[in-house]
Amino acid sequence: MILEFSEEMILKNYMPKSADLKNMTTFFYAFSDDTRLKIIMLLSMRALCVSDISAVLNINQTTVSHQLKILKSINIVACDRVGKNIIYYIKNPTIESVLNATVDCI
Repeated sequence: MILEFSEEMILKNYMPKSADLKNMTTFFYAFSDDTRLKIIMLLSMRALCVSDISAVLNINQTTVSHQLKILKSINIVACDRVGKNIIYYIKNPTIESVLNATVDCI
């Protein structure tokens, strides 16, 4: 099938701009690693510190910290200092909707 010019233009206009595609790729990168996905799922339930995440997931703290650094750099999580602890939480509450939609798709 060969597209007519108007159909081609509609399809081209539907496609996200390069910057938006880059942001989407970065966003979905967060979900492409099992450990990051587990951390995201935990933090969608409640804010936690590294040692709590490590204990629940049975993963060493260095790995958790590394993955949290990645998630923080792409604006999935944020953190606050509470006394001596740094508490991590999901920065954007829509993440839970993304998780639920993903479960519905699979």
